[in-house]
Amino acid sequence: MPHSTLHSTTVQRLTIEVRGVVQGVGFRPFVYNAAMARGLRGWVRNETDLVRIEAEGVPAALADFVDVLRHSAPPQARIDSLHVTEVPPIGDTPAEVSFAILTSREIASRRPAVPADLAACAECLAELRDPAQRRYRYPFTNCTNCGPRWSIIEGVPYDRPRTSMSRFEMCPACRAEYDSPADRRFHAQPIACPACGPELRLLDASGGVLSTRDDAIRAAVEALLAGQIVALKGLGGFQLLVDATSDAAVRRLRDRKHRPAKPLAVMIGSLDKIRECCNVSDAEADLLASPAAPIVLLARRRSKKTIAESVAPGNPELGVMLPYTPLHHLLMADVGRPIVCTSGNLSEEPMATATADAIDRLGRIADLILTHNRPIVRPVDDSVVLCDADGPVILRRARGYAPLPIELADAGLSPRSKQTRPRKHWQDASGTLAPAKGDGPIVLAVGGHLKNAVALRLGRQVVVGSHVGDLESPRSFEVFRRAVDDLVSFFDARPEVVACDLHPDYLSTQHAQRLAEQWAVPLVRVQHHHAHVASCIAEHGLTGPVLGLAFDGTGHGTDGTVWGGEALRCKGGKFERLAHLRLFGLPGGDQAVRRPRRSALGVLFAMDPDLAERHAPEWFDDRQRRTLLTMLEHGTRCPMASSLGRLFDAVAAICGLPKDFETSGDREVSFEGEAAMALQFAADENRDETYPIELLKGDPRVVDWEPMIRGVLGDRADGVPIGRISARFHNTLADLTVQLARRAGCAQVVLSGGCFQNRLLTEQARRRLSEAGFNVYTHKKVPPGDGGIALGQAYLADLVHRS
Repeated sequence: MPHSTLHSTTVQRLTIEVRGVVQGVGFRPFVYNAAMARGLRGWVRNETDLVRIEAEGVPAALADFVDVLRHSAPPQARIDSLHVTEVPPIGDTPAEVSFAILTSREIASRRPAVPADLAACAECLAELRDPAQRRYRYPFTNCTNCGPRWSIIEGVPYDRPRTSMSRFEMCPACRAEYDSPADRRFHAQPIACPACGPELRLLDASGGVLSTRDDAIRAAVEALLAGQIVALKGLGGFQLLVDATSDAAVRRLRDRKHRPAKPLAVMIGSLDKIRECCNVSDAEADLLASPAAPIVLLARRRSKKTIAESVAPGNPELGVMLPYTPLHHLLMADVGRPIVCTSGNLSEEPMATATADAIDRLGRIADLILTHNRPIVRPVDDSVVLCDADGPVILRRARGYAPLPIELADAGLSPRSKQTRPRKHWQDASGTLAPAKGDGPIVLAVGGHLKNAVALRLGRQVVVGSHVGDLESPRSFEVFRRAVDDLVSFFDARPEVVACDLHPDYLSTQHAQRLAEQWAVPLVRVQHHHAHVASCIAEHGLTGPVLGLAFDGTGHGTDGTVWGGEALRCKGGKFERLAHLRLFGLPGGDQAVRRPRRSALGVLFAMDPDLAERHAPEWFDDRQRRTLLTMLEHGTRCPMASSLGRLFDAVAAICGLPKDFETSGDREVSFEGEAAMALQFAADENRDETYPIELLKGDPRVVDWEPMIRGVLGDRADGVPIGRISARFHNTLADLTVQLARRAGCAQVVLSGGCFQNRLLTEQARRRLSEAGFNVYTHKKVPPGDGGIALGQAYLADLVHRS
């Protein structure tokens, strides 16, 4: 109804439907208090995908009430739409003399915006530290403003019986708080206290109970201070903790976890303590202290040696987080020093979420297991974020961010979908629409093979699930399969389209094919780099032609080669490959991904086989050299690639990076991107020189990197410092983005793919493109790497299917 009609002089009654993140964030108590303060009668209740309000009173009070709902919602709420309809007044009746919170009700539609897990708030932490409070040192304290959400929700509407807290019956004191409108725990579904809530147990590695409650915390602290490894059942899964100041303790964790060099995250007790070992900008401080409380990549202060070098060897950055649950706060306060806090798993496996699984898998790593009896409904890992010159960039989207939905603009809707969206009373004054059938199909997008995350498109919204990880083991694939089932069943969705990667051998692709056949719905295969670019287009709601620069390690191309250095002109559901890096061979295929010297050999062989023959003895023994050169000569197990990620590996190998690769041999990196990161970190960022690079004519054009590689080889021969070589390499690639943009003739340029997790490359490219007059778009809501491609798949599925 028009807002102006609220100002008539008669009593009126309104029905208000509010969609967005409005369950699990204290929204109903907020509505209740706002209504009571204005003398309104009526009620509020959760329904499956919305909060419904009926309010009756004088028009001025109703108008003010609606305005407060729109503009003063709780801090963790997000209102996507607020729809007001006038209905006949009820008047004074015995059944409605005031305002009430009614029992939640399920309805047929299931498109709720589910809240993410929230870090402990200041009020709960104050209680945690106050001996006079009944929740003093209680590790599971929470309220409407904080605590577990997505990790404990079993169904919607969001109420205690549909969470893993349902097995804990509230004591009279908690019930009184839960029922009191004046209390911040008014309708806080996970409410608990020492008398009625979850409790801790400390186990030995074989599962024997050693202690409980606060004694368990104190014993775990003693173990950490003694250099032992503790497996902790956190908010969304088990974590492995060890003293971050002890090199011996960290190395022991690495040995047991089979993680020789990949950086480990560190939890530090306060911002002041973080500033002692890292440089922290205001934006980074805000991220660390936000309700999402992610791991933030910070520049280390090399003058401070508080953190053991083995935590992030050779890395000038440190992944740091603040404690985010009451349990973490208690541990950190008692330990009094930084603690490594990494996922509770063996390398390449998913983290454990159940105590029995932790005993089975982590008992070989941890000395002790600190667990509790609140079940984790679904795994939720820690999110990872960095801040570049343009703001936060999510590298791993999980706790605190998932499963918050991403709204699609009209660009993400097929023409048919746009035409069938009527304007009705449920459209608010701002034009925001609630999900409706005309807003496109329900799409399940299964993502890729590495850094997997799955997504469910529900009309105009895409719910991107929590980070799953690499699908490299049977256990990981099972977690992926459960994540797919969880999204579909939680939202009671009936997918009309299934979207997947083009690569036929990806486990995610094969599973998508099985589901499409089972459900008798279309399967849309989306090219990997098109999905990368589309994910950024979807984030920003871009329309018209876009130049997408998709730079990464690997992706199946439409021509059967390995893509990864792509310039794509994208419009609607289609793309045109305008340019790509010159091809080179990857001897051994996937083996070359893990062995950077193979990429270097492939690059040199593409330039001149004799050049490869001359350099091969520096990197390989005679048998390896003969085998690899034969592969390249005959094209046996040697896919051709246009991958910038592998070109990064090649230049790193030529420069003798990573540093422990200085000896000869077909060496493996210990984690994906290790060589490229070493090259990035080596760069002297104060230099602006470049190498020559050529853009050859053709359709598509070919970026000839040979002049650049010859420059790198020449600099190495002349003893030029590696920092200068790396800077020239990065600057050359940044200049290349401008050349490609000018050739494409698109005003809008998207930077996507794993290579744009490289802060130096991204900032240099953005600056040069902006100075050249282009509008540059990078990722803000999903990762630029493979963790974001499910959004692109979901965005494109309807457009591609109908085109």
